[in-house]
Amino acid sequence: MCRREDTPVVALADDLSGAAEVAALLRRPTRLALDPADLAVPVAAGEAVVVDLDSRYLSDEAAADVVRAALTAARTAADESAAEAGTDPADRHARPTGPSWDDPGLPRTALHDTAHRAFRAVSSRATDDSYRRPLWYKKCDSLLRGPVGAEAAAFAEGAELLVIAPALPVAGRVVRGGAVLVDGAPLRDCAAWRAEERAAPRSVAEAMAPLPTANVPIEAVRQGPIALAGRFRRLAARGRHPVCDAETDTDLAVVAAAAALLGPDARLLGSGGLAAALGRRLGSSRSTVGPSGPTTGSSGPTTGSPGPTAHPSEPTTGSPGPTAHPPAPTARHTVPPTGERPLLVVAGSAEPAVDEQVARLVAAGARHVPLAPALLAGPAPVVLPELAPSTVTVLSVDGSDGVRPGAARRIVAGLARAVAALPGRPDLVLTGGETARRVLDAAGVTTLWPVGEIHHGAVHSRTADGRSVVTRPGSFGGPDSFLRVAAALRPGVLAPSSPASTPHPPPPAPSGTAPSEQGVTQ
Repeated sequence: MCRREDTPVVALADDLSGAAEVAALLRRPTRLALDPADLAVPVAAGEAVVVDLDSRYLSDEAAADVVRAALTAARTAADESAAEAGTDPADRHARPTGPSWDDPGLPRTALHDTAHRAFRAVSSRATDDSYRRPLWYKKCDSLLRGPVGAEAAAFAEGAELLVIAPALPVAGRVVRGGAVLVDGAPLRDCAAWRAEERAAPRSVAEAMAPLPTANVPIEAVRQGPIALAGRFRRLAARGRHPVCDAETDTDLAVVAAAAALLGPDARLLGSGGLAAALGRRLGSSRSTVGPSGPTTGSSGPTTGSPGPTAHPSEPTTGSPGPTAHPPAPTARHTVPPTGERPLLVVAGSAEPAVDEQVARLVAAGARHVPLAPALLAGPAPVVLPELAPSTVTVLSVDGSDGVRPGAARRIVAGLARAVAALPGRPDLVLTGGETARRVLDAAGVTTLWPVGEIHHGAVHSRTADGRSVVTRPGSFGGPDSFLRVAAALRPGVLAPSSPASTPHPPPPAPSGTAPSEQGVTQ
């Protein structure tokens, strides 16, 4: 996988908010497809396609079949594209010219020097054929919800090795001793699992069954990428797939670097943390510029001299650039005028923190429409009040009496029908992958173009008709999450609170596919 910066990436996710998270973290022009059939369209060099398989709540067998079908469609499209392009014999042994550990702008460390030597050794043997082959990534839930084992086993078929690293340190989710811990507590104590019908797995290996795995302890990860790649090879020879401990973003960077030494027949499976490490490797020297093509009502694309940036907890100065988890930018985020569209926040997640996020948004002046779960789950359509132009409204599910796990999907479906029936076309903020997917399905949206990240996990995308859609996992974001999103999309509409941060400049728009109002400016 030591390839040029124009290596195409194909990523598969089990829900929409996770797909959008990966799309933003890859830091390259990305098409976010809600229909796996879109994989029949080849991925252009230097771009990515992320597909929401909508498989979080499928049976194990059905989820595995969906993954296999997606792999087949993407491989077929890549093979046909390569056959049409042909191979220039003069380029078959060309050395890569893109970034990674060769980037002189990256800080020099012992880890960097070791990975740099490994990159040079492997890249000298790379061929042009390997560059054209897509890099495969499978997004899994960092809390291991859904049929992750069945999907992992299907995703590993045909690969030499599947490197597994579900840690998400930025959200307090680490893998230690082969088990996921959330702020130091096991998954069984995690609030997000209360709405699940399955029991929380005790370990990553248990979640990945029936895939044969072996734990790689943190001490092995911290020996560096060359030693770790050797361990990966030994596990592959035994028919085992590595499950990597990781507690920091640096640990995940080592895992990504080691996987890169294994060649194009290795695949990656992880959460947004590993996707961020992959994005850093593929895009460490890419310039971050504004979208190609005209925008409406904006001052044009943002340019400058972006470079590597800090972890979100670190201060940043100057022009921002690609980052694993984009820090709070120093400039104000604005969007092109939207014809005074109303902004509708749909809080469909059962996470306890969402109540506080709604309360702070309402305190700042948003209109609140709480909805009874029994009403949404019933057969009669729910009619929502009309939304006035240039306003912010938040819908939430009144969970004061509790929500039975078996009723959750019916409630979300009723919420989606109610939103789709609203007159006009409001901009949307959707929390929870299931909520986001059902609302967009009901609205007839099949493709999104990510343009930035407002805060970690809150991804701002555009639809084909220029509407803004922000997706965010229900378990992400602090108490001011909704306020930050609303301030980014509708600056000045609500009462000021704490300073709202804004997304990084977007990656370049996919060639020939982006809607005309895709851009954000700073």
